[in-house]
Amino acid sequence: MFSSTPSFAFPAARRRWPFGLMLAIGWLAVMCLVALFAPVLAPYGYEEQDLLSRLAPPVFLGGSSDHLLGADHLGRDVLSRLIYAIRISAIVALAGTVIGAVLGTLLGVLAAQWGGLFEEAVMALVDAQSALPFLIFALLIIAFFGNNLALFILLLGFQGWERYARLARGLVLDANTRGYARAARAMGLAEWRVTLIHLAPNIAGAIVVQFTINLPETILLEAGLSFVGLGIQPPMTSLGLMLNESRGHMVLHWWLAALPALAIFLTALAISLLGDSLRDRLDHASH
Repeated sequence: MFSSTPSFAFPAARRRWPFGLMLAIGWLAVMCLVALFAPVLAPYGYEEQDLLSRLAPPVFLGGSSDHLLGADHLGRDVLSRLIYAIRISAIVALAGTVIGAVLGTLLGVLAAQWGGLFEEAVMALVDAQSALPFLIFALLIIAFFGNNLALFILLLGFQGWERYARLARGLVLDANTRGYARAARAMGLAEWRVTLIHLAPNIAGAIVVQFTINLPETILLEAGLSFVGLGIQPPMTSLGLMLNESRGHMVLHWWLAALPALAIFLTALAISLLGDSLRDRLDHASH
C-alpha cells in the first residue's frame, strides 16, 4: 500500500571510485586480515624475548632477516608485536565504538518515541556529556576503579555516545512527520513495528556515517590513553603502548615509534576517507 524506501540507498548508477578511496579500502582490508590472523602471521610471540637481538635495526636499515622490522629494548620482535598490537587496538576501538553507537542510538530513538520526562533526561545527559571533557572523565574512572581491559572498553564506549543520541533523536522526529510513518500507524501497526520496520532503515545510513567518524577518534583515544599508561597494560600490547615503550629510544631507534605511529595514522585516515565517501553518497541519494 505504501513504501518506505531507505533514505541511505545509494544511486544504482555505477560510479568510479576515487583512487584514494580504493587505497583506503585496501589498507583497511589488510588491517582486518592482520587482526583476524595475527597468530598465523606473527613470526614470534609478542612477549618472546631475544636479548642478543636487543634494539636490532630492521632489514631496510641493515638488520638481520630474523627480525624483519628489528627488535625492541627487550629483544622482542617488532613485527610480531606490531601485528598483535593492530589486533588488540582494532578489537578495543571497534568494541568501544559499537557500544557507544548502540547505547546512543537506542537512547536517541527512545527519547524521540517516548518524549516527556524521558526525553528531557536523555537530552540533559547528552548536554552533560558534551560539556565534560572526556579525557577528564576517563582519568576519574580509571583512578577510582583501576584499569582492566573490560573496563577500558566500556569506558571507550562512553566516548561519543551523545552524538548518536542527538542524531538518532533528530532523525526519528523528522521521520515521524513523513507520510510512510503516518500511513503505517494509520494501518494499526504497533509502535515498535513502525520503529523497527520503517524508521530504523531510514536512519541507519546516517548512523553508519557517524560510526565511521567516531571510529578513528576512538582509535586515537585508545592510543593516547595507552601512550600515557592509562590504557592497555603490559604484558599485552597495543599501538599506543608500543609508542609508550619506545619513548626513550626515539632519537637513535626511531623506527620503534615510527612503525606503530604510521599504522595509527594510516588506519585513522583510511576510515575517515571511507566515512567521507559514505557521507557524500548519502547526501547525493537524499537529493
